[in-house]
Amino acid sequence: MNRKLALWLLWGGFIAYILLLAPPLHLEETLTLLKNILTLQWTAINPIILSLFSLVGIWLLIYSGVLFIDGRMQSIPFWPFALASVGSGVLGLLPYLAFREPNQEFSGQKDAFLNLLDSRFFGIVLSFSTLVLLVYGFTLGDWGDFVQQFLSDRFINGMSLAFCLFCLLFPTVLGDDMARRRWNNSQVFWAVAFVPLIGPLAYLCLRPSLQSNN
Repeated sequence: MNRKLALWLLWGGFIAYILLLAPPLHLEETLTLLKNILTLQWTAINPIILSLFSLVGIWLLIYSGVLFIDGRMQSIPFWPFALASVGSGVLGLLPYLAFREPNQEFSGQKDAFLNLLDSRFFGIVLSFSTLVLLVYGFTLGDWGDFVQQFLSDRFINGMSLAFCLFCLLFPTVLGDDMARRRWNNSQVFWAVAFVPLIGPLAYLCLRPSLQSNN
């Protein structure tokens, strides 16, 4: 199936699922959850849910480490979709993935922002943050409560599935980023693609630096 069509169908299908098939939305509880997260009242939140919410943010940063560079060479920039993703997660990201054209080149100079996203320091910080979140969620979380909320609450259900979609979609941009760095290694590609979250983080830490050129 055509890549663009598949991405648009996935985008539309996920919206339809959230609106028509997902568990009910408990608006008051969702707003309370978001308020507790933003006001640092974390003791009132199941650590699994807090970690999952934070890991969605980690995923957005992982994609940023690839797609702001990719957007330099596209007819549409990535930043509007990055802003949309802050509020809507994978729903804001999917249209960019569908609009973008395959591109394996980079031209021009990296500015300070791209240098930061391209640095191994960026990948190391994300990796350390992820490790803390995983240990926190797995060791202190209430899995029974999480399963119950996944089955009964639209926000938790949709956020969990969005996390899975972030994992599924990363290979669609990985190949071009590797080619831009002249790192043509199929074993690395499949290792990163098949190890959710940890693979992309390791990739950000180990990938060769992107070379600026005119």
